[in-house]
Amino acid sequence: MNIEELRDYCLNKKGVTEEFPFDETTLVFKVLGKMFALTGLERTPPQVNLKCDPEWSIELREEYDGLIYGGYHMNKKLWNTVEFSNLPVDFMKKLIDHSYDLVVAKMPKKLRAQLD
Repeated sequence: MNIEELRDYCLNKKGVTEEFPFDETTLVFKVLGKMFALTGLERTPPQVNLKCDPEWSIELREEYDGLIYGGYHMNKKLWNTVEFSNLPVDFMKKLIDHSYDLVVAKMPKKLRAQLD
């Protein structure tokens, strides 16, 4: 997966917007105003921060040592930084979906209903 594929995949999810709230090189994807992914456009290798279940985060970091680690400048219990260029596209989509689903699940029922 490359940065364009990452962007397209995120933007095709219901209720997703993109913005640059921190600076001109940090692209943030939000679902109904809540962040679920962010990527530094100038990062090499390409990386994305994704929300993750804390227990699965530990498993992923052990299995993908060097490619998945505690979220850069984020709560390392809840966020992973993923170097995505060397991971299978289907696996990346699964990680993105998981992050999106976690954020949506924490929203009030009224907001979640907007996505139906």
